[in-house]
Amino acid sequence: MPFLQCGSFRLSLDRPLIMGVVNVTPDSFSDGGRFVTGGQAVAHARRLVDEGADILDIGGESTRPGSVPVALDEERRRVLPVIEALAGCGVPVSVDTRKPDLMREALAAGAAMINDVNALAAPGALEAVAASDAAACLMHKRGDPRTMQDDPRYEDVVGEVREFLLQRVAAVEATGIARSRIAIDPGFGFGKTHQHNVALLRALGEFSRLGVALAVGLSRKSMLGRITGREVGERIHASVAAALVAVAKGANIVRVHDVTATRDALAVWRAANP
Repeated sequence: MPFLQCGSFRLSLDRPLIMGVVNVTPDSFSDGGRFVTGGQAVAHARRLVDEGADILDIGGESTRPGSVPVALDEERRRVLPVIEALAGCGVPVSVDTRKPDLMREALAAGAAMINDVNALAAPGALEAVAASDAAACLMHKRGDPRTMQDDPRYEDVVGEVREFLLQRVAAVEATGIARSRIAIDPGFGFGKTHQHNVALLRALGEFSRLGVALAVGLSRKSMLGRITGREVGERIHASVAAALVAVAKGANIVRVHDVTATRDALAVWRAANP
């Protein structure tokens, strides 16, 4: 049975996994400011575990379009106490960061996964993960969050994203990190137009056949607003539908804000697709 190894956690991929989002930020696109203190974030994370989250993803820096970088000290202040408080919560804790120094500190604090929008391309990032037993989620993005949506262009978005992820998987494997510790993410909304996002969603099955776990983050994103006409706070139904589409096309992990709704929908889906 295929599995994802996250530190001491061996997560079976015989069913789709739910990654619950915990943003310890004032400016994330969906829930910025709601869980900005460590205590609020920890309480929210524990609720997500009770609701059925298989992984918790803790982020202290927004990478939404137009966002500006957060200093290392500030990101450290936001996320490390949360990671430490969640040690022993029963599920692996992922840290959503692109800073190698924070990766090392988060892993020392108990994180079992690094979720990196830069796909471990920053100097020292590969080494930080290779020195641990943690998993790594490698995401595709084009450009910097501040400008990535200005005018993204591709000749073949599916082929180019696929090739980039294959190259990053090879680079990660070359450090001795096993494929069972690797997940990939096509990066919906990260340097892509609406048409690019739709093309990636339609072709998602191509990414599920690359030999590593496939993670997909569509929850509450602008492409769902474009499709439905709904504002970010009204996209729960579209987000659940998108998660089901992703799973039907081979996604192993869905990164979501609305864990209960996603869990229930996936339970129905699994009953119909044993």
